[in-house]
Amino acid sequence: MANLIETISEPVELALPLAPPTRVRYGVLAFLCSLGMVLYLDRLCIGTAKLNMEKQLGFSEEWWSYIFASFTIAYGIFEIPTGHWGDRFGSRGVLTRIVLWWSAFTALTGACTGLYMLLAVRFLFGAGEAGAMPNIARVLARWFPLAARGRAQSIFITSTQLGGVVAAPVTFYTMEVVGWRLTFFLFGLVGCAWAAAFYWWFRDDPARHPDVNDAERQYISSNSSYADVDGSIPWRQVFRSANVWLLGGSMTCSAFVSYMYMFWYPSYLTKGRGLSEEYASWMTSLVMLGGAVGCLFGGYFADWLISRTGNARACYRAIGVSMPLIAAVLTFISLRSDNNVTCVLLPLSLFFLFSQLASWWAVSTEISRPHVGAMIGLMNSMGIGGASASQLLPGHWVDWLEAQGYTGRAAWDPMLYAYVVVLVFCGLLWWAVDCDRPVFDAAAEPPEAEPAVG
Repeated sequence: MANLIETISEPVELALPLAPPTRVRYGVLAFLCSLGMVLYLDRLCIGTAKLNMEKQLGFSEEWWSYIFASFTIAYGIFEIPTGHWGDRFGSRGVLTRIVLWWSAFTALTGACTGLYMLLAVRFLFGAGEAGAMPNIARVLARWFPLAARGRAQSIFITSTQLGGVVAAPVTFYTMEVVGWRLTFFLFGLVGCAWAAAFYWWFRDDPARHPDVNDAERQYISSNSSYADVDGSIPWRQVFRSANVWLLGGSMTCSAFVSYMYMFWYPSYLTKGRGLSEEYASWMTSLVMLGGAVGCLFGGYFADWLISRTGNARACYRAIGVSMPLIAAVLTFISLRSDNNVTCVLLPLSLFFLFSQLASWWAVSTEISRPHVGAMIGLMNSMGIGGASASQLLPGHWVDWLEAQGYTGRAAWDPMLYAYVVVLVFCGLLWWAVDCDRPVFDAAAEPPEAEPAVG
């Protein structure tokens, strides 16, 4: 009886329900989306500024191809080590350093007075921007559970394309007011302001953010798939996998085409088609908008198609084959017409090309388990070769044709037929992908040795 009285007299702790989760993770996503827009604004503004810069600096198209490629080469060299710094030291400090670095060299672009200075600044700009994407992926992996990470990733990717949408007209009108040199300086200040706000507010660990409550911490940690992989990567299986080369090749083709729009399209419209710089800036913006909408459409279309057929792998493969082929047809029709109105087909071309990106990520992730991060990084980095080639090709090609006496579209259009061929090849690579065949076959790996007994 005494024990019963003592038990009754003890205070009873009631399991009260947790308060609704806070929404700090959406603030993190908003920061990353704004960064994506600034990243593409600073990266692509030189494509529009080139038309004013060459009036003072006077470089040939061939030298501009080297200037554009210097960024991409540096970006590819420093991408992996800068991403590794984020894993080792945390993304808060590394992302802040990345943005401050590239913002400084964006501003310094406006101070360039000669070829070698501009080559150096663009190379260092690319080195500074490298690692942004891996660290952003790292932040998303820590702030969003697996079930919500795909949507967060697609929203971020779309934001980068929206940065490309506004880059051309914002650059054009800013240059109209302050000139191209001060335009680069002002764009650099935007990144510095972002870096200061991000470092003050963000935390690498959601549990250490003062505004995150227990319910949001539990939600973020639920169904989490982010974990270190034990053991080394069996590289022999990687290099023997046809899917690695096929999907890496399709990314190379996509980058080859998209980087032409990012850097050379304004010059094509003004020098090839004879359009005004203002009109060219808006057409370039329209092309990038097509890519942004295509990114969103591709993911939702794939989900809808899978819900109707029940065969995810077949749907992904069908999208991967058909979308680049449609883009090739639209590009070809535009080139065969003398009406400048048909330029609107090129935004549709990038729309369809980017519509296959969601399927690319889905298939690449599925076949790469358990080494998803390393394999996605490997296949995605193959696009650097395509991007670099796309920046080098137009300048050499156009200069060579102009030296033969060709002008206008006769000097520029032959180059774009190469992009039609690459788009067709991208679709053919997808046709050969075996979505049911993973990169890593556990049965092919030698079993681990049993520990000696006694």
